[in-house]
Amino acid sequence: MSSGRGRIGLLQIGVAGVLWGTGGLGVQLVREQVSMSVLTISAWRIVLAAVPILGLLLLRRGGPRLVAMVRHRPRRVVAVGLSTAGFQVLFFLAVTWVGVTVATVVSLGLAPVLLTVAEALGVRRVPPPSRLLVVAAALVGLVLVSLASSPDGEASGPRPVAGLVAAAASGALYALATAWGGTLAREAPPLVLTAATTSVGVLALVPLALLSGGPWVTADPQALGVLVYLGVFTMGLAYASFYAGLRTTSGAAAALVTLVEPLSAAVLAALVLHERLAPAGIAGALLILAAVAGLSRDDPAAVAAVAGPSAGLPAVPEVVDPQEWWDQHPEPDPEPRDHAKPTQTGQRPPTL
Repeated sequence: MSSGRGRIGLLQIGVAGVLWGTGGLGVQLVREQVSMSVLTISAWRIVLAAVPILGLLLLRRGGPRLVAMVRHRPRRVVAVGLSTAGFQVLFFLAVTWVGVTVATVVSLGLAPVLLTVAEALGVRRVPPPSRLLVVAAALVGLVLVSLASSPDGEASGPRPVAGLVAAAASGALYALATAWGGTLAREAPPLVLTAATTSVGVLALVPLALLSGGPWVTADPQALGVLVYLGVFTMGLAYASFYAGLRTTSGAAAALVTLVEPLSAAVLAALVLHERLAPAGIAGALLILAAVAGLSRDDPAAVAAVAGPSAGLPAVPEVVDPQEWWDQHPEPDPEPRDHAKPTQTGQRPPTL
């Protein structure tokens, strides 16, 4: 993979992070207009992402590719979809229970650490010092931005223990969704993968939202507009861009780049809500940006999709029948035998 493609991948993931950063404000605006639960808003968000994505995919005659991927990678598709849906719900719950600062630092900070460790174990070598420095700088920047963005310096909520557990679980699910999503992203186009995973999320969240109690709908035009924005942009477009970037970017690098999410949220709050970002927040923002810039100049292995836990099979060629391609690349056995053939990267393909 060329360094140019790697930087494009980082940029695509950065775009996803910026879009995700606007989601918190969107949820806040909806709840100011209607007393919807976080679970109901999350369900609407994923429904309003899945419907246009599926429609666009069908218009582009991508239905056969979607069916082929779901038939031949059902466990991974379901796992990524459920992890993605669970991550956002648990994160919003953590914010409610333990506060914005702790939820953001624990959830978003845990994912790059877990993925960096997993990738180091996969290749059986310690990351280079430059990579560890990038991770440390990004995490310090995350803490500073989160503390500076927190009203009155709050760092606790009504249920701190449950909030910490929810935040940690959210970060773990985000790491899993990124690792497994990276495998699928190198096997299928971003639009196909986004359609599959959001559809799984719809099937998981809508029944839970219906059981959680209303209101489930609103006629308020502002709330409706924000809900559409949350679905189309912060879910559909963001994840399509994220999966596109994962085709050429490792999971750990992707998780680091998406730390621009709280940064974009802080900037948006300053522009829309006229909240002033403290000097510590500005310093944290500069650290995150420096870490992302350093990542793009790091060793190619830190940016490219490394072999190991997050490596996948070659991308599905556009010129062949998708069903035929998937038949030739079956789901690997949960426990590969010693005589299993290696992939083009020199490693056996991972299993879920």
